[in-house]
Amino acid sequence: MTFNHDNKQFNIRRYPKSENRSLRPWSAADEHVLKYLKKLDIEADTLALYNDRFGLLSCVLNKFDPTTVLDYKSQEKACRMNLDTNKLKTSADRMVTSLTPIPHVVQTAVIKIPKSLDLFRLQLHQLHPHIRAKSTVICSFMTRNFSSNMLAIAEEFYADVQQTQAWKKSRLLILKKKTAVKKAPILNSLKWKEDILLQQYFGVFSAENIDYASQFLMDHIKLEDTDKRILDLGSGNGILAVAMRAQKKDCDIHLLDDSFLAVESSRLNLTDKKTHFHFNDSLDEFADNSFDLIVSNPPFHFEYENNIEVALSLFKQAERCLKNGGRLQVVANQHLNYKTHLRKLFKKVIDIAQNEKYVIYECKNL
Repeated sequence: MTFNHDNKQFNIRRYPKSENRSLRPWSAADEHVLKYLKKLDIEADTLALYNDRFGLLSCVLNKFDPTTVLDYKSQEKACRMNLDTNKLKTSADRMVTSLTPIPHVVQTAVIKIPKSLDLFRLQLHQLHPHIRAKSTVICSFMTRNFSSNMLAIAEEFYADVQQTQAWKKSRLLILKKKTAVKKAPILNSLKWKEDILLQQYFGVFSAENIDYASQFLMDHIKLEDTDKRILDLGSGNGILAVAMRAQKKDCDIHLLDDSFLAVESSRLNLTDKKTHFHFNDSLDEFADNSFDLIVSNPPFHFEYENNIEVALSLFKQAERCLKNGGRLQVVANQHLNYKTHLRKLFKKVIDIAQNEKYVIYECKNL
């Protein structure tokens, strides 16, 4: 799609690609930010961008050599794709994560407030030591997603928090006058059963408790003698791998997740040498016929969008990566009707367990 700004045209596409043509690779909140930035005198090499999901801001503001904070591999791929498409360049050290120090002093920061307000707090925490005393932090959101907790979190770090009027159903929080803050924890602890304590960084899915769908899947995972090489697809904090490792000490378990913070969380929870971690949104790094078993509690939310396209793409890739006779086990909400899609990929799809909310499918190509 073409985006026009200051008499320039930018070609911006979504990644992952969506068949839903109503979904754009930017929102009114992004446009609102660019409108507000025209009021500011931005110095080159002092701009930081957070949660620029498809790279619109990274492209339009490229002349300022911004640092883009990337917490998803799909976000990194989208940004790089759109920078390349528009023949724009960025330095390698200008793409960092929320656990990485920003490589310069920040005068202006833009944060598209994520659905996870724990992640919002973590990002403000990361930004704080790098930002100038007289800096401006611009936080954007669609009005329908507003929560008073956004204000409360912002006020932990800044004395002056102002909310703009609505524009195209979006608003901005303008943060100024940073306050002194104590070093805050950036990890949650979650207890599973009596003897397992998991850690995960703020912003990782299911912060308050072990996700109920994952709990249901763990209750029904039974590893077989032939399960030598296993993939936990969309691994989150690694709880499924923890449960499988308890059953089988000698197998190789691979964990893959689109979220950098999820992968780093799982590294805290599994430390043996036969466990391997992959920060990626696809299975491209794995050869055909690689795994005896793939287990997954796949995502069906894309920030505020309900979107099963990512899960369906992962199922297709999982079919390629399974050995002959290998199994894919998927837990899902009953209403998602994954079975219809899985039957197009696998010769055998059965329900191995279900309750009033969740179902576990086992898929094979015999």
